Amino acid sequence: MVQVNSVNIRPGVNVLSVLPHLNYKSWFALAEFVDNSIQSSIDNKKALKATDSARYQLRVDIDFDAPGNLIIIKDNAAGIASGDYQRAFRPAEIPPDASGLSEFGMGMKSAACWFAPNWSVRSSALAENVERTIIFDIDKIVHDSTEELSVLQMRVSENKHYTEIRLENIRRFPRGKTIQKIKEHLSSIYRVYIREGSLALYVDGQELSYENPAILTAPIYREPDGEPVEWKLPIDLDLGDGKSASGFVAIRETASTRLAGLALFRRKRLIMGSADEAYRPEDIFGRSNTYPYQRMFGEIHLKGFFVSHTKDGIKWEESEEEFLRKLRKILSEEEFPLLQQAREHRTKTSAKAKRKDAAAALKTTAFSLQDATLAANENTGGRVAAVLPGVDDSTKPQDETLPDLDSADVEQAEFRLRFRSETWVVAIELSYAEDTAEWLTIRDRPSITDPAPRQLTVRVAMLHPFMAQFPTMDSESFTAILNIASAMALAEVVAGELADKNPAAVRRYTNEILKNQMSKRLMNG
Repeated sequence: MVQVNSVNIRPGVNVLSVLPHLNYKSWFALAEFVDNSIQSSIDNKKALKATDSARYQLRVDIDFDAPGNLIIIKDNAAGIASGDYQRAFRPAEIPPDASGLSEFGMGMKSAACWFAPNWSVRSSALAENVERTIIFDIDKIVHDSTEELSVLQMRVSENKHYTEIRLENIRRFPRGKTIQKIKEHLSSIYRVYIREGSLALYVDGQELSYENPAILTAPIYREPDGEPVEWKLPIDLDLGDGKSASGFVAIRETASTRLAGLALFRRKRLIMGSADEAYRPEDIFGRSNTYPYQRMFGEIHLKGFFVSHTKDGIKWEESEEEFLRKLRKILSEEEFPLLQQAREHRTKTSAKAKRKDAAAALKTTAFSLQDATLAANENTGGRVAAVLPGVDDSTKPQDETLPDLDSADVEQAEFRLRFRSETWVVAIELSYAEDTAEWLTIRDRPSITDPAPRQLTVRVAMLHPFMAQFPTMDSESFTAILNIASAMALAEVVAGELADKNPAAVRRYTNEILKNQMSKRLMNG
């Protein structure tokens, strides 16, 4: 064991004043400390198991102390050995073996300085009976051009092994939703280590876990009655110059615009695509309103690539285009057309999942149409009816029989309007019934057969293939669709009132085009 009384932090202590300005996100900054812990446990695996038993498992705790404006990171790894102290605390001192997770010699220093102007490291190395503490006051170090820091020491048992980092006076203290995002991202970044059981990672006392998305099992899109297939495809690409990509790409059972996409790993640690920041190149995933964008996911392990010094980006150089070209080719092969399956597979679940937004849009549409009708009637002084001639009832559209729907299968809203000196009740229905209904159907009950008030029902089939083309619609988008549907229905009735010979033909042709032409074009496009 080397006697350590001080550590030299040259060269250029002024670099420490630059580190707070790095373009970190808090989860990637915290990941720097976890990386060091993991690498320490890997490098000393045999010795740790010999000391703690064969069941040894690395544990890393990250605790946020908001009242104290303090973050504490501690582990039960092998600690910082006396022979490594000079290197460990000198900025940009690359370790002798840079093939692991600690490769730049900057992780702990840069992340600590990014978080806080004051921080300390307390560590006891395995098989050494000394605990050492080093305290950093960055402003004082830079102001005084300090090049050596004293090491505080105390005796402990040789079997003690740990490192504790205390970040004080935090510049960017995570709160509320940010802490939840940190948990989500860290569990995603270290999913491989968590899955294999070599790492127990805790944040504020909660052990993090990673839940693998359920993979779609369904018949191939062109054979809807065929045998179900698990839509997961192994990937193994040779990218030349010693570079390769392996892993898998799959289709999620439940689509997610937020969480779909690729996760890119190097050395079992995620670099790009954690949690809701997935890697989704448009060449493969398309834009955000497409099914592949919200259905496809995967884990790709890269070899032979360098990463940014903050470990949140791949240095592709000229290889990304080749990677995407080869990946797209294998995903599009006729034998297992995963990309096409992601485009074409249809599920009733996605439409039902957006039912809340559709219901909100329904109310908005009803209110806006009623307000617009009332305004128009006021502006014409109640003379809307006068501009339309009387018509023979035989020219009106035939009354269509709409089957009654169970309340669980329908959303409904209605509004009233004055038209041709009559009060009309217009009901707009969103049907979630499991049927093959046309996209738009209406029922008009004329005054002769069904005295006042006139009743018009407009029904939109929400499980229609046309609606399935728009998986990411929000309430505003639904409002636009419902406005179109309502306008078509009302226009047909008006056409009937104006003695058009075959007003329903407009709607029939519209339904046919939407189902057979537009739906097919949108699905394949």
